[in-house]
Amino acid sequence: MPLDVPEDVEVKAAGPRRRGFLPIETNLFDRFFISLVLTAAIHLLWLRFIEPFITLYVALAISVVLGVFIIRRG
Repeated sequence: MPLDVPEDVEVKAAGPRRRGFLPIETNLFDRFFISLVLTAAIHLLWLRFIEPFITLYVALAISVVLGVFIIRRG
């Protein structure tokens, strides 16, 4: 059952939205969530394919660098 919103009321999203290199408009929480999902994917792929050769700390370092980059520039 949808809510009836009067026509003169403007509905805004939480937080300021902006466009970066991501193909969608995002706010801080969106970029943080994307970086967390990417971190989980990197670690799972690392454990499956690379972990016997290189320690998991390298995956953590890559995830932190990509997370900071996405949060700042995304």
